[in-house]
Amino acid sequence: MILLLYELRIYHMHSGRMQAINDRFANFTLRIFAKHGMQVIEFWKDLDDEHNRLYYVMEYADMDERNRKWEAFRNDPEWQQVKQESEKDAPIVEKIESIYMKRAPYFPK
Repeated sequence: MILLLYELRIYHMHSGRMQAINDRFANFTLRIFAKHGMQVIEFWKDLDDEHNRLYYVMEYADMDERNRKWEAFRNDPEWQQVKQESEKDAPIVEKIESIYMKRAPYFPK
């Protein structure tokens, strides 16, 4: 059995910036992730809009792969331009949490 690494990313948005992050993911970020072989498994939005959080899970072979792909993404000129332009009026993300997980061996895929 191959054990994969999963990363749960929790984005805490600045007030009033949820639509900006949704637009950025829909129009740019997911495509740039794909360009770098970054696989998003699932996305969720907090049920209570007051919490202003976005959650998503990414899958990697291991931590080395995760770090390589994120480094390439952060250094991508297109991403740098998209981030700068989308935050010209105000920052979007207040805080990012990352939780690293592996699948429990007794849970079926």
